[in-house]
Amino acid sequence: MLLALLSGCSLTGIGSAFDGFGWPQGGITPQAHRMYDLWIASVIAALVVGFFVWGLIFWCIVRYRKRGDTLPVQTRFNMPLEILYTVTPVLIVAVLFYYTAIVQTDVDRLSAKPDITVEVVGFKWNWQFNYRNAPGIEAKTVASTLGSTDVIPLLVLPVGKKIRFEETSKDVIHSFWVPEMLFKRDVFPGNVRNVFEVTLDKEGRYIGRCAELCGTYHAFMQFELVVVSPERYDRFLAAKVAGASTEEAMGVIGFVGDERFAIRTSPIDTRRHGKSWYQDDAPAAVGK
Repeated sequence: MLLALLSGCSLTGIGSAFDGFGWPQGGITPQAHRMYDLWIASVIAALVVGFFVWGLIFWCIVRYRKRGDTLPVQTRFNMPLEILYTVTPVLIVAVLFYYTAIVQTDVDRLSAKPDITVEVVGFKWNWQFNYRNAPGIEAKTVASTLGSTDVIPLLVLPVGKKIRFEETSKDVIHSFWVPEMLFKRDVFPGNVRNVFEVTLDKEGRYIGRCAELCGTYHAFMQFELVVVSPERYDRFLAAKVAGASTEEAMGVIGFVGDERFAIRTSPIDTRRHGKSWYQDDAPAAVGK
């Protein structure tokens, strides 16, 4: 009955009215929207069950409060009630598991031929993004962006395209996280490659972070996701393939001045415009 009721409601509207019930809002992928809807529906179901249980508790407190010294009727068990409070939780868990499995399967689904493949390489303490000509380790890198001690790396991607991320690390475990995706995936060293796909549905600039404590400068291991139209992305990639730097390629697609660099680093200002963000005693070749 609850699921039927919720199907006629806007979960996005309900979530916005209550600040997402603790879940971040403003997802920029269909996968993020599905996870958000699952969270809102689960919280509403939990609240309905909770209010029902609280109601029964307070009803028992009032209805069966002590009115004298006479003991109430003593019973050993009530079979219908025992069946009810055994079967009901099992049904609730089964329904939640069913919808969780559906959403999780959808989030982890890989297409046969993604539109764009990006290899994400994490290392202490920066990122490298390799634009590949196909999925898989046998594919070739056609262009690359490497973060340095002076410049935060930009990951430029188009809106409305299936994008496959293939992650690997050169040293320790990192974690690729763009908060607006409402999703993160660990980056492992060795032959383990985490692979996932998203479709970005909103243009804009979004901060990215490492979400796994990986060492001394973990907090500064940031990047910026720049989502543009497919036409601007094609021009950006063409400029990169032709030998332009990432900042020069950003200029080709209309970004000027500081817009060619990372501008979304809040709350940690690591804009690195020609000034090292490491301490004086830090390794000189961290970006390599």
